[in-house]
Amino acid sequence: MRYIEFACSSNFSFLRGASHPEELMVQAARLGLAGIGVSDRNSVAGVVRAHLAKREQKLPLIYHPGARLIFSDGTPDILAYPRDRAGWGRLTRLLTLGNLRGKKGECILHLDDLIAHAFGLELVVMDNLMSRAQRGAKYRAADPGPSLLKEKLDPGSASHHSTSLRAAPHPGNATSTVLSRLRTIAPGRVRLAAAMLYRGQDRGRLARLKELASECDVPLIAINDVHYHHPDRRPLADVLTCIREKVTIDRAGRKLAANAERHLKPPAEMARLFRDAPEAIEETQRLSEALTFSLDELKYEYPDETLAGFDNAQDALRHLTYEGARSRYPNGLPDKVRGTLEHELALIAQLAYAPYFLTVHDIVRFARSQKILCQGRGSAANSAVCFCLGVTEVDPDRADLLFERFISPERREPPDIDVDFEHERREEVIQYIYGKYGRTRAGIAGTVICYRGRSAIREVGKAFGLSEDTIGALSSSIWGGGSGNADLTRAGLDPDSRRVKQIAALAQEISGFPRHLSQHVGGFVITQSRLDEVMPIGNGAMPDRTFVEWDKDDLDALGILKIDVLGLGMLSCIRKALDLVAGHYADACPGRSAARSDAVQTRDPACFESKLGPGSAAHRSASLHAAPHPGHERALTLATIPAEDPAVYRMLQRADSLGVFQVESRAQMTMLPRLKPANFYDLVIEVAIVRPGPIQGDMVHPYLRRRQGLEQVSYPSKELEAVLAKTLGVPLFQEQAMKIAIVAAGFTPSEADKLRRAMATFKRVGTIGTFQRKMIDGMLANGYERAFAERCFQQIEGFGEYGFPESHAASFALLVYASAWLKCHYPDVFAAALLNAQPMGFYAPAQIVRDARDHGVEVRAPDVNYSQWDSTLEPCSPGARAADHTHDLHRVMRGDIRTTHAVRLGLREIKGMSEEDGRLIVERRAFPGRSAAPLGGALQTRDPAIDQNKLGPGSAVHRSASLHAAPHPGHETSYDSIRDVWLRTGVSPRVLERLADADAFGSLGLNRRDALWAAKALGRVGDSEYDLPLFGSARVPGAAQHASDAMQTRDPAFFSKQDGSRISGAPQVRCTASGTQEAEIALPPMPLGEEVVNDYRFLRLSLRAHPAQFLRTDLTARGIIRNEALRTLRTGARVKISGLVTCRQRPGSANGVVFMTIEDESAVANVIVWPKIFERMRPVVLGARYVSVSGRVQSESGVIHVVADRLDDLTVLLAQLADHGADIDGLARADEVRRPCEDHREAQALGGRHQRLVQLMRDMPELAADLDVTAPGSAHAPARKANAAPPRRARH
Repeated sequence: MRYIEFACSSNFSFLRGASHPEELMVQAARLGLAGIGVSDRNSVAGVVRAHLAKREQKLPLIYHPGARLIFSDGTPDILAYPRDRAGWGRLTRLLTLGNLRGKKGECILHLDDLIAHAFGLELVVMDNLMSRAQRGAKYRAADPGPSLLKEKLDPGSASHHSTSLRAAPHPGNATSTVLSRLRTIAPGRVRLAAAMLYRGQDRGRLARLKELASECDVPLIAINDVHYHHPDRRPLADVLTCIREKVTIDRAGRKLAANAERHLKPPAEMARLFRDAPEAIEETQRLSEALTFSLDELKYEYPDETLAGFDNAQDALRHLTYEGARSRYPNGLPDKVRGTLEHELALIAQLAYAPYFLTVHDIVRFARSQKILCQGRGSAANSAVCFCLGVTEVDPDRADLLFERFISPERREPPDIDVDFEHERREEVIQYIYGKYGRTRAGIAGTVICYRGRSAIREVGKAFGLSEDTIGALSSSIWGGGSGNADLTRAGLDPDSRRVKQIAALAQEISGFPRHLSQHVGGFVITQSRLDEVMPIGNGAMPDRTFVEWDKDDLDALGILKIDVLGLGMLSCIRKALDLVAGHYADACPGRSAARSDAVQTRDPACFESKLGPGSAAHRSASLHAAPHPGHERALTLATIPAEDPAVYRMLQRADSLGVFQVESRAQMTMLPRLKPANFYDLVIEVAIVRPGPIQGDMVHPYLRRRQGLEQVSYPSKELEAVLAKTLGVPLFQEQAMKIAIVAAGFTPSEADKLRRAMATFKRVGTIGTFQRKMIDGMLANGYERAFAERCFQQIEGFGEYGFPESHAASFALLVYASAWLKCHYPDVFAAALLNAQPMGFYAPAQIVRDARDHGVEVRAPDVNYSQWDSTLEPCSPGARAADHTHDLHRVMRGDIRTTHAVRLGLREIKGMSEEDGRLIVERRAFPGRSAAPLGGALQTRDPAIDQNKLGPGSAVHRSASLHAAPHPGHETSYDSIRDVWLRTGVSPRVLERLADADAFGSLGLNRRDALWAAKALGRVGDSEYDLPLFGSARVPGAAQHASDAMQTRDPAFFSKQDGSRISGAPQVRCTASGTQEAEIALPPMPLGEEVVNDYRFLRLSLRAHPAQFLRTDLTARGIIRNEALRTLRTGARVKISGLVTCRQRPGSANGVVFMTIEDESAVANVIVWPKIFERMRPVVLGARYVSVSGRVQSESGVIHVVADRLDDLTVLLAQLADHGADIDGLARADEVRRPCEDHREAQALGGRHQRLVQLMRDMPELAADLDVTAPGSAHAPARKANAAPPRRARH
């Protein structure tokens, strides 16, 4: 008996299917099914995974991809399978139509839509009873408006004209009605489905379905409506139903009945169930024979990118490549590079990839024409063609590139070119691509958002009725692989409870299940013809974004080309820094930015060749085509940053790398003094060596020993010496692993690439072991000793955890050097750029500001009259130099630091200040105050009913005629009172209170308490729509009267010299609602400790003092020393230190070790917490804001740690400073408790029942007190999110 199951829903039928597509395929083969069809709800997101499972595992199955169509007009569910390639195109266009009607994640279809796209589709209609059983909540009919659809659909298409946007529900859309309509437009291609509902009446129901099929003249086909592959998955199916229906398992009741028996069944069992209708079983075979389409038929047509004047794309690519080569090598093209170019161009021609390279070149050309920093990385850096096109900066003349790492004719997979752009301007590039190709030909690749540890235990816990407190404890307190019993007991659960064990097992099963589809960070799919005929397109969450349903792995499996347009926060940071240098340090670069030869010159040309080292192409021109800025031919650029500056390497050797790209983590800071980078290639190694691959492969310590001269460097053969000489005989990069396999074991380049793919984390499927015998036997055959061969493979096997390609490391090392150079010579510029690029990297603004001040930079507080939205630079006093004020730790840099400016913090640093409000305050500051003449034009007040004549001539301050009008030449304008800010900007009093909380009114002569008092008074004085006493009485707006007079007289005696705070003197008056004057209350000064607490509360940092200095007496009594004293202690000395906790990290390769960073008023200290100590002190490690640490000093190569044996929570001491002292927040972005980051490099599976339980429930711990803190996204620099201020009536 041959039976093919056509109604299989995978877990891409979100919260309905309970099995992966791969599991369905494997189980179907085991059960002896002849074939299987995967049909998810309004989606084909899972069909490629099933196709790949069949292909890779060589399953003896017939496989048919399709979709289960769910309608919003009452039509029963319909299975749609394409007969051929044209049918597939109609199915994907139908799904695209429904996707673009709704919001992200919605697909709104009507029966008329299917009728318009039915040609070439085989249709299986589910009866109404079956559809209701599985449907759940109905899709909401929505009308996005004709303008949106006209933009996203071809107005001339048949689907556009045939679609009724406001189709009314079909009351007559019963199964018989639908069958009749479909049979008319699709004769011979419509079937009626029959499935068992297991309610005791299946035989009678089957008889009625046979009768209905006969009446409608359509065949009956058997299905089992499969939702999971094995009966053991039934409990998980029930949990998914509870999650979907938002009920607990105990209250779900009959909602779970629909999951009964919905697993794959063998043909014999299906024959038994349908013994009364054997023709229904046979019909599955006939349907399968009618379906000839395979996903392998998807012929992907890349856009024709031929340029004017060239016959084809290959000729254009050759011309551009050699044109770029002449620019790259002005002294002549080296023979080595010429040979490499010819080899690559021949291979590109063979695989017809020239249009792909031209597309990337055009995108990079556009970005640079708009002055957007960009550079290629990853596999693209292995291409000499990409180097000559300006896509990458890794010079093939100075690096041994392996093109097969990038393109392989045997593999015949699309090349992977990743290009990083400035994060803040990447959207310009994305919209350029949409504009050039149109939305019917370009879309962002999809990505699958899956359940992980924390989300899995949260959803399963809710389904089992656990309380929020218990769920929170499970998901936040379990961190690391500690004692299972202790962790569960701490969460208030019984580890031996059957229910707890079941929760753990189900959380394990749901982990990795897709939750929903989203868009890739920047991978674009572009086609010559309609993209929606290859794959469905849907709306993204962001405006003007669409994405396809398939992710990167799906696209790779089908050979579909993708271009990665990625955002990199450090490029935005460097761009901001270069602009600041150009605006404030005209003599920063001695050469012309347009001169390529200057870009690679060092200060001492004689040392260029000796010190530059391999990979130094980083310092070549960053752009082949970008012209210098008009008027700024001498401006500093990435191309003109002087190469191989010894001062930069001296700074990095001291681990002074806070904020420096890629080397700012604690692990990298620990490595820098040991590695002691002295040239660019050392930076390449530094980027790559602190990775799980080299660590797991035991490559780090052998390399360090050899570098320090503690171990002899030896090579077993001349061939391997050529491969490993740069890394002292230790393989650190993927390319070296591939070359060892080629040179020593006789692998072909294609086989070596398969080895590389086995090492790749994102595609690792446990196949690296299959290469072990081949490699070891090959090395033995070539005369190498077995011990050496096994050690080589062991090292290569370590890359299975994460092998870093050399080309990628070289691309990143370019930015390491550039950011380090800026930090070394212009720490003011670097700090301001980092602050303006936040949130990015590892550190919070407090750490960035402290580091800048340690380097002698003056940092000034935000102020409504001086600050922009971003942090800016202001001149210091004449002759003042930051180098004269550096901390003793950085005294060796006093000859290198060139800073002569102070950093003025921007309004963006004020907690809760929105960008809209901040920029409005800055823009309106440019207009004259109340004493100035009106700007002209009709003026709007808060109440339009108030006639302009009643407001008086000074009323122009209410609303400026133009936000962009320039202030009068020579007339300095600024706010003269809090009321002035309020009236000019129209911001709500709540925004002004936030400014007062941050002490941002110092230039008005107001301290924090006075400013807050005046801001709160706005809510009761003049806040009424008709109550504006300001214009009906003397100008005495509360505390602002004194400040206004002082601003007009500019009396220096009125302001303090340090911070602009008011000096007491003249009596203060304020205006009441009736217009009378009364003496202002003299507010007591705020204690300094309370000022510091409020600084941290509203700025997240303080420029006045550190909280620890107010606690020093108490700390000394406890035997706690200052952190700066650690530098004077020997290794092994017992100490007790304390500080604010700024960062907690637990690297995946550190075997459970926790690294903590704490700071007091004197210095930063680094703490190591071993797993056993962590288990004892878990609440303190995870929850303390201020902590004391007892332990022993460990010092090596200038890196100092305290190895903790006890930690105490001293957060309560902060309450001595102020009521909210314990709320001080000094945590950095890299803190794993605040900003958890899942470890995808899990070591081997944990053994034991309780250990597995802990591992499953652990995810991303997060302090309960931090739940109100916005968690930044994953991109390197996601969008900043601030607490919204109350809405403003005046502008809404």
